[in-house]
Amino acid sequence: MFTWLHSFEPNPVLLDLSFIKIYWYGFLIAIGAILGFLIVLSLAKKYEIRKDDIYNLAFYVIIFGLIGDRLYYVFYAWDYYSQNLLDIVKIWQGGLAIHGAIIAGIIVVLIFAKKREINPWKLTDIIVVSLALAMAIGRWGNYFNMELFGSPTDLPWGIPIDPAKRPSQFSTSYYFHPTFLYESLWNLGIFIYLFIWHKIRLYKNIPEKIKGYGNITLAYLILYSIGRGLNEFLRIDYSPYVFGIRWAQIMSMIIIFICFIIIIVKIIKKSRTKQVSADSAS
Repeated sequence: MFTWLHSFEPNPVLLDLSFIKIYWYGFLIAIGAILGFLIVLSLAKKYEIRKDDIYNLAFYVIIFGLIGDRLYYVFYAWDYYSQNLLDIVKIWQGGLAIHGAIIAGIIVVLIFAKKREINPWKLTDIIVVSLALAMAIGRWGNYFNMELFGSPTDLPWGIPIDPAKRPSQFSTSYYFHPTFLYESLWNLGIFIYLFIWHKIRLYKNIPEKIKGYGNITLAYLILYSIGRGLNEFLRIDYSPYVFGIRWAQIMSMIIIFICFIIIIVKIIKKSRTKQVSADSAS
């Protein structure tokens, strides 16, 4: 199915007009953001969230999400950027970290939801679906930049990497695991699963107070973290290590742990609420 990846050598430039260059990386991120936004608008309407609120929230999430995305990566690879300060602003060359976007996005949503008196879980349930789709599309930008690839492989879908982009220890290897593709497909699967979850929730017309807002958000964070953690075993790009474990895997484990703590708290609160209702009825 993906054997063409084995023979096609990507070019990071989509369109060169002499006076301006359009890069695949930026183009694909923009396409993912636009499609994700359209999905958010569609779901928000069904959840009776005002369109103006979504437009305003999208502005802040995109701006601060990109800033968080980039700053996290710069911090992550500070050894390089400390010697190349001008490269910090060159996001078209790659170098975005989803964990930074998630952290920044959560802060923005919490502040926005409090000011507009909207359930923050309702907002994040909608946003994570679009985020999964945007990630599935945006990851292809890594392919055209020939970055974030995995270890050498003889599999038919292995991708060729320019010698200048290969780590020195793999200078004689030619084909590498397309870890961007693995993560893209994983995110696409998450998107389909969560989108269907939304449709079932809306179709069944579940009362507002028992919709279980936040469950879709937690499912996304857990599923993405599992996929990202497993993918890191194949990736050979630069990463800080903690006790022999790649930093992104540490972050994934932390996110999963926090999510399970939140799930336990939600279950306890729900059982207490049921108990109080039962006591009141008796």
